[in-house]
Amino acid sequence: MRTIKSYDALDRFGRIRLSKHFFMRDFLYSEISNFYGVPNIPENPDKAVEAGRHLCEELLEPLNATFGRITVRSAYRSPKINSIGHEKGHNCASNKANFSHHIWDYPDDNGIGATACIVIPWFMDKYSSGTDWRSLAYWIHDHLPYSQAEFFDGRGMCSFNLSWHEKPKKLITSWMKPRVLLKGESVTGNFTEWYKGFPKLNTST
Repeated sequence: MRTIKSYDALDRFGRIRLSKHFFMRDFLYSEISNFYGVPNIPENPDKAVEAGRHLCEELLEPLNATFGRITVRSAYRSPKINSIGHEKGHNCASNKANFSHHIWDYPDDNGIGATACIVIPWFMDKYSSGTDWRSLAYWIHDHLPYSQAEFFDGRGMCSFNLSWHEKPKKLITSWMKPRVLLKGESVTGNFTEWYKGFPKLNTST
């Protein structure tokens, strides 16, 4: 796909289906874009689609099928949008640090990847009643081919960045305690005691 330079091209781009339930348009919303009046449009649309499809098919669809509807809070950021967010102090890492994370259309040194910040309403309700965030983190570790997951209290929402990467790091961190929960492929075993009562993974996406 060519660089997006017209309304019609952007409209067609937003209609691209990344997986059974997700379209590219679902991931383009940005409060930074809205507030500062700068369009959130990929510079390399094909790369964004490629990485986004992996994220949706391998991570988001299984979560959606297992826990019910998930909510996307922040996902794709163009280099321009991410740079504004970084400069203005809106919790955005530098562009280089966000390649293959929120900036889907630029690879990092190890290849392509994509990140979405999501909320699972099913778990949000449990979290607000006192369930430890680590129960969801361990469920993800035991069931999904993630690269990284980073958890935030998010004003009681327990939102988290979930990343797919062609060379997964298997890293789980948080802005609660502990800061690093799991790190690296050397982590073995399962953590079923942590997530008793959770639904079984539904792969019928």
